[in-house]
Amino acid sequence: MPVSTETKITDVAVAVITQPDGSFLLARRPEGKPYAGYWEFPGGKVEPNERVADALAREVKEELGIDVTCAYPWVTQVFTYPHAKVKLHFYRVTAWQGVPHPHEGQVFSWERAELVRVEPVLPANSPILRGLSLPPVMGVSQAVELGIEPFLAKLDAALKRGLCLIQLREKQLPENELVILARRVAEVAHAYGARVMLNGDPNLVAQTGVDGVHLSTQQLMRANQRPDVAWCGASCHTRPEMDHAAQLQLDYVVLGTVLPTASHPGEQTLGWENVAALAQDYPLPIYTIGGMRAEDLETAWQHGAHGIAMLRGAW
Repeated sequence: MPVSTETKITDVAVAVITQPDGSFLLARRPEGKPYAGYWEFPGGKVEPNERVADALAREVKEELGIDVTCAYPWVTQVFTYPHAKVKLHFYRVTAWQGVPHPHEGQVFSWERAELVRVEPVLPANSPILRGLSLPPVMGVSQAVELGIEPFLAKLDAALKRGLCLIQLREKQLPENELVILARRVAEVAHAYGARVMLNGDPNLVAQTGVDGVHLSTQQLMRANQRPDVAWCGASCHTRPEMDHAAQLQLDYVVLGTVLPTASHPGEQTLGWENVAALAQDYPLPIYTIGGMRAEDLETAWQHGAHGIAMLRGAW
């Protein structure tokens, strides 16, 4: 009988325990375990016939002595170590009871995505740190619809309210006008520490000073490699499109249309249950778009999304 050479995948529940200020907990692996001394997010193996969410709560209780009271499914990464192939189910834990204590000889550190002070971090966790630096809300521009100057005034107000990520999407503008607008938007946004993603030609990123490019679905499906930019996302509507974005190792996807919108009445929508199905076992952070309002953020988290993308609601 032939022997299977396929590596068994071990399911692991992983907790991204996050405080209101955005800091999250990392633990240093104790001596005697593989990768001793490396830093990781707390978690452990899912037992046979155990739900991932239940495994998460159990492992966190065993390792840290706290009871999880609120956790959202986030991203799933498959990673091959020399000793094992693991499927890491990351949950964002935002509420718990008790104070974390090292029950298994670990050392703890509260860190922030923009400046992780401890090292080395387990290789499988490095992409997760990048995803955690993405804010929960993306504002999609309406410069042509509102007028350039009124939009820039609304942008400044939104940045003051805490908006940290802007997708500049102005398909109607000629390229020379888009370049001028992108430079102005980047200047304003960067003064607040916010990022700007240009929906358009990746070659315009360098000359406009924006932070990255957002690919249309058509651009995404034509691409055979990730654009050479610092940040890159894409618009998706189906799982094959999402899978292609993951193959290109993009930073996020925007998934829609989720709910009915004023601009496209009668258009077919995904609905939240389909969002949850598409988000299951997906490796990249997902922003939901279409009919989104600020109060939909919690619902998006519950269905596996990283955050929401808003047009009118952002401004």
